[in-house]
Amino acid sequence: MISSLSVLEYGQTGVITEISKYSRELNALGIRVGKIVKMVTKQPIKGPVVVMSGEVVVAIGIEMASCITVNTGIVPPGSA
Repeated sequence: MISSLSVLEYGQTGVITEISKYSRELNALGIRVGKIVKMVTKQPIKGPVVVMSGEVVVAIGIEMASCITVNTGIVPPGSA
């Protein structure tokens, strides 16, 4: 299933398929196309989301997270 990173549920993982904005900033944080990310937590009312990419935990704003498209249907088992 393809969706925005900002709408993933807690503990859900996905592979990043597209980054429509902020690609330079996200790349510096280790978030890039092809990486597997896991939703750690998200704050209510447009607060930041915390995701794990590899061994790195990163907090990003909800606007930035909404620019990241992930596919939750192609994550290899046991990879996140």
